[in-house]
Amino acid sequence: MEVQVAERSVSDFKEGIQAGISIAIGYFPIALTFGLLAKSSGLTFGEALAMSILVYAGASQYTALNLLSLGTGVIGIIVATFILNIRHLLMATSIQLKSMNDPLWKKIIYSFGITDETFSVASFKKGKITAGYMFGLGGIAYVSWVLCTGIGYLFGASLPHALQESMSIALYAMFIALLMPALAKSRKIFILASMGAIFNTLLS
Repeated sequence: MEVQVAERSVSDFKEGIQAGISIAIGYFPIALTFGLLAKSSGLTFGEALAMSILVYAGASQYTALNLLSLGTGVIGIIVATFILNIRHLLMATSIQLKSMNDPLWKKIIYSFGITDETFSVASFKKGKITAGYMFGLGGIAYVSWVLCTGIGYLFGASLPHALQESMSIALYAMFIALLMPALAKSRKIFILASMGAIFNTLLS
């Protein structure tokens, strides 16, 4: 019985990694750009890497760089990060409704890896979500983000300027790539995505 559980966990972990490969690839230019901006903002290599390791929140990290350049204090940056990431409470609740009855400590660990992108992939997965699957999905995305932050810090400045500027649209391209398969399978998701695009356009 224990062997079967272990084999299932390994299988779920591999499935999670396969599902997260597209996210890992999509994170490459975004994290690369963050590493480059962190260097130009005056952060040391260790500080930039530590931010990606401990914070691991793309939008919040970019915002923090801007706030640091403006001389904002620590409390202001923490409050801004909390406000930007408060949506994660809703995402974690949604994941909880789909998750298997895994030990709480496992859920606490993999909840750290819930991002907009991993949440999207996990939400579209049919059936229940296991801790093994979330470890694989979030793990490969996390490693990609941290690794590419370091690469961007060390080598980003050597890239052509045109390529550096084009990386800013990588996040939107990744969301489209993640959303398209779901749009083709579900009319409800298509309607929701279309309404979101319309409201975003009008409110902008």
